Amino acid sequence: MDKALFLKQIDRVVDRGPFAPTWNSLEQYQVPAWYMDGKFGIFIHWGVYSVPAFGNEWYPRQMYLQNSNTFKHHIEKWGPHNKFGYKDFIPMFKAKKFDAGEWADLFRKSGARFVVPVAEHHDGFAMYNCAFSRWTAVRMGPRRDIIGELAKAVRRKGMVFGLSSHRIEHWWFMNGGTQFDSDVKDPACLDFYGPAKPDNTQPDREFMDDWLARCCELVDKYEPQLFWFDWWIEQPSLKSHLRRFASYYYNRGAEWAKGVAINYKNDAYTPKSAVFDIERGQLAGVSDFFWQTDTAVAKNSWGYIDGMDYKTSESIVGDLVDIVSKNGALLLNIGPRPDGTIPQQDQDILLEVGKWLAVNGEAIYDTRPWKVYGEGPTQIFEGHFTDTKRNAFTSQDIRFTAKGRNTLYAIALNRPENGEVAIHSLGANLRLFEGEIDTVRLLGARKAVTWSREPGALRIKLPGKPGHNVFALEITRKT
Repeated sequence: MDKALFLKQIDRVVDRGPFAPTWNSLEQYQVPAWYMDGKFGIFIHWGVYSVPAFGNEWYPRQMYLQNSNTFKHHIEKWGPHNKFGYKDFIPMFKAKKFDAGEWADLFRKSGARFVVPVAEHHDGFAMYNCAFSRWTAVRMGPRRDIIGELAKAVRRKGMVFGLSSHRIEHWWFMNGGTQFDSDVKDPACLDFYGPAKPDNTQPDREFMDDWLARCCELVDKYEPQLFWFDWWIEQPSLKSHLRRFASYYYNRGAEWAKGVAINYKNDAYTPKSAVFDIERGQLAGVSDFFWQTDTAVAKNSWGYIDGMDYKTSESIVGDLVDIVSKNGALLLNIGPRPDGTIPQQDQDILLEVGKWLAVNGEAIYDTRPWKVYGEGPTQIFEGHFTDTKRNAFTSQDIRFTAKGRNTLYAIALNRPENGEVAIHSLGANLRLFEGEIDTVRLLGARKAVTWSREPGALRIKLPGKPGHNVFALEITRKT
């Protein structure tokens, strides 16, 4: 594909609307219902960085930083960087056991409504059929269009397909290798490792145009309904390109008659023009704008490594509930091995989340925030990289979701020892839930609960132990 001609095509799509590349126009955007209803998706960090399986998915950067443990590890295990560089892992990235259908089946069983694989990470290796690079999974390594296969498999299972691009960080990502004798300085590899500029410089027009072309190519080839961006797109020099991309993507979405969404961090976009995303963190309260947390099943890496430090499925379910109660969605990441298999512990966590959603999903899917998000003592730390800071939820921690005016869900984040749940926000004196309560039901239970509404709380006696420490109660109003 001729890049100059494609850039002109991008301009034509931008010019014909309905979205123009201005903030005023882009802020007319509406978040699609499938996203606000779906709440839960799967993120997939899979690439060449899974081969060394050391440190984390930033191995390709850290292996060239001379004071890092990864640098020392690389020399000890693989040899000097001018003899064995990051590119030399590509032939080892075979993906022989990759089965997109099996992955999609697992994701469906997890209860996910959308799936977002990484199309290109900071390392610059495209996991798709990119016309602007020879360093792709189609031409090297697996010699397969990983993104294309996943798109088909995910849609066959009835889920929404999205993808992510981390390409913009490649401007500086490999710059450590320019400081000593490494293959980053090899002219034959410049189209892979380059530009490798200093961290504190802004991308130039050539690189930004290439970024825009790659992003729009992904839109056209795979028609993703979610396009996730990492943090560095907030650069001042990129603002006009960000608006052009959003205009192009939203206009394509209008042509497809499909709801689409962009994820962004920090202030790259405005709150009305795209969906705000918090990495490994949450909000302390309810947002007027629909938002998202992206986090991983492991605490120490997004991509597969030896020695994954896993979260528990219970803590992930608790975070999902807290996020949804505050008008958010959860994008939960896994890291497959280089052969294309998903580690068993990743699978187990996803299946456990799926079992919980099979019972309690009606309190999550298709819901909206209530008047208050919840109650209880456990503090939620707000912002990026706070996902492991909170204490375990207690039996006093309750979160609320709603469907219409007459159905409220109260989700208890830990099982009470005495079998009684006290919900103070539903006390008769507080009048948050106006009118008389008609029914109270424990989701997944055959036996009825007993309850009484007192001035200070709604008190519910459970009919035995719920099947999970986190459980949902449906409360309906008399009409």
